[in-house]
Amino acid sequence: MSEDALKFVKRDRFAKLIGIELVEAADGKAVARLEIEDRHLNGVDLVQGGAIFTLADFAFAAASNSRGFVTLGINANISYFKSPKGKFITAKARQVSSGRKICGYEVEIFDEDGELVAKFSGLGYIKG
Repeated sequence: MSEDALKFVKRDRFAKLIGIELVEAADGKAVARLEIEDRHLNGVDLVQGGAIFTLADFAFAAASNSRGFVTLGINANISYFKSPKGKFITAKARQVSSGRKICGYEVEIFDEDGELVAKFSGLGYIKG
C-alpha cells in the first residue's frame, strides 16, 4: 500500500474511535478487524449493525485506496445473515471491478468461528 493512501486510512478518526484495526491492505484488497466490546452491543446484547457496517466500510476504504489513488465511496449496501459469535469480527475486502473513474468492491464479514455474518458491496469514485 502506498504511504500516501495509508496516511488517509490511518487518519480515519471514527474507525479509531470504535477500535477498528487495519490488518493488511494492498493491490485492491484489505483485511480489517474489530474486537467486540460492550460498547459495540445494542439493546438486546447483540453486535450493533452499525458497528458491522463501519468495519466493512473501513475495509472497503482501505482496499479501494490501496493502489495509491484517492477513492471515495459513492454507494454502499449491506446484508446481515447472522449475529456474530466470539470476541472479534473480521472484514475481508476485494475489488470486483474497476474502470477509469468507478470501482466496485465486495466485503465479507466473518465472526471468530469463520462464519459469514454479513456481506457488503460498495462503489467508489476514483478521484485520481
